[in-house]
Amino acid sequence: MLFNTLDYARFLAFVFVVSWVLARRRWALMLPWFLLLGYALSLPWTFTQLGVTALAGLFSLRLCHQRHTGETPQLPASLAAVALNFVALGWLSYRHAGRDPLGLGLSALKVPLPHGTVASIVGAAVGFALLLLLVRAKKLRLIFILLASYVFYAHWDWRFLPLIFLSSSIDWLLGHAIHNEQDRSKKKRWLVITACVNLGVLGVFKYFNFGVDTARAVLESLGMHPPEVALRIALPVGISFFTFESMSYVIDVYRGDIEPQKSYLEYLAFVAFFPHLVAGPIVRPRDLLPQLARQPRWSSLEGSEGLFLIGVGLVKKVCIGDYLALNLVDRVFDAPMHYSSLECYAGVLGYAVQIYCDFSGYTDMAIGSALLLGVRFPLNFDSPYKAPDIQDFWRRWHISLSTWLRDYLYIPLGGNRKGEVRTYINLMLTMLLGGLWHGAAWTFVVWGGLHGSALALHRAWHSTPLLRARLERERERHAWWVWEDGESKKRLPGKAWSAPRTWWGTLLGVLITLHFVCACWIFFRADNFQKAWLMFSQLGQLTHFHPNLHAKVLWVLGLGLFSHYVPEPLFVWARETFKRAPAFTQGVILLGLLLWVREMVSAQAVPFVYFQF
Repeated sequence: MLFNTLDYARFLAFVFVVSWVLARRRWALMLPWFLLLGYALSLPWTFTQLGVTALAGLFSLRLCHQRHTGETPQLPASLAAVALNFVALGWLSYRHAGRDPLGLGLSALKVPLPHGTVASIVGAAVGFALLLLLVRAKKLRLIFILLASYVFYAHWDWRFLPLIFLSSSIDWLLGHAIHNEQDRSKKKRWLVITACVNLGVLGVFKYFNFGVDTARAVLESLGMHPPEVALRIALPVGISFFTFESMSYVIDVYRGDIEPQKSYLEYLAFVAFFPHLVAGPIVRPRDLLPQLARQPRWSSLEGSEGLFLIGVGLVKKVCIGDYLALNLVDRVFDAPMHYSSLECYAGVLGYAVQIYCDFSGYTDMAIGSALLLGVRFPLNFDSPYKAPDIQDFWRRWHISLSTWLRDYLYIPLGGNRKGEVRTYINLMLTMLLGGLWHGAAWTFVVWGGLHGSALALHRAWHSTPLLRARLERERERHAWWVWEDGESKKRLPGKAWSAPRTWWGTLLGVLITLHFVCACWIFFRADNFQKAWLMFSQLGQLTHFHPNLHAKVLWVLGLGLFSHYVPEPLFVWARETFKRAPAFTQGVILLGLLLWVREMVSAQAVPFVYFQF
């Protein structure tokens, strides 16, 4: 994982406090002190270091009050604030780690650096200069959030920071090139370059070994024996997400949907913004860029909503998703032959609950973290297992990805505008590529193909003359009359209207859709086809002994399913009640959630499922 829960909480708290202090330019001189305070609090507390930190804070505060709001700090005041706090920070870092502050920070990210007196002097000089430039920067808050996002990503592996930086820079430049070009054919040429750069990087890191292994298997089946070739590099976490986000910007500029982003800094922050950087949601540039450009304004209601979502997401992830993964799902999928059909069925159902709670829990925490920083992300999950058909499931599951595939793949392929046969082909291609997006394995391709086939069958069924005639009769039955121009006129529901379902029809549709999705999850979760078929064969045995289904596991599984089917108005009521509750009440509720999480947490950390994508 990038951060464990406690480390992420500390990181978010630090970024939250500093970003809102820096929202007003008059407090820019407090940034060096916040860095000092953050490091001092990470060390064993002593009266000496706390006293030095307190005195430096009072001095910085005094300098801030000598300025006028909205002005860039004057050079003497900037030098004084940076010098005092940097000297104090250097004293602490040398005392406890024997390194200059910049070198200490980079070494914490596992960046290899030379040691020695000369290296320390150079590191101290560079750190001092960078901090001084940062304090005097006009867009200090945005720069701080960008740097915090890069630190967040570098915490996993600093070597991939150039990748996300260069990818963002290239797309920003190509967006401007496309906008400034008048020739349509040259615009397309720039767009092709964008696709080649982004998909090329994604292909090398994510699909190179998959392609080579597939080609080798085909050649070996023909009697050839090619040499083994493999790319021994780690997959950059979140590469699929930030690649799609950056590509959508260039495509939107090409289509004329948005203007190219003038601010290079704002664009870098759009791609790297840490709440959605590694596992989504895939936020469109037209949704996020204007929020990063505007002057931030604190809203206590949005802050309370953010805390509520973080609490809910943490409970989903740890109390339900992680518990089911460690105590049911992993055991069943690793060795399905050791379990009965009933236990395997519970394992498959448990994985459906786990992947939903894991991913939607991360999304809740991402949306909540962004809200604490004054940014609102769009909804990414809408109770997908409530869907009465497969089309409605994809309107509710991973909404940011499904709408991205619709707008940037399905519609450009022709959508439903080129006849029925082409529509089915486009649906299948979109879902096959959507499956491949999730992972470089044929099991993911099969998963996408099954969903594509189901969507095609759903569309074919709703296109039959019998169903169309029934729909027209229902539209006639639900028509209404209006008085217009002195006479009564009939009004019919729009073409997109669908006939209301009976309760038993809806229930049957939900059960069928849920079990189809669960069957597809077997291919998604299994390491290979052999394990997937083994799971299906165990389910087909229809054995029902269940010594491994302990009461607590069943309670958690039931809670996960029950919470999914809680009526939406009840969830909205709980959220709105929390938002308007006194701060003390909110604190008590959050403390109760944290105690529950502490009770359910395991010694083994379970990474987020979608970190692998």
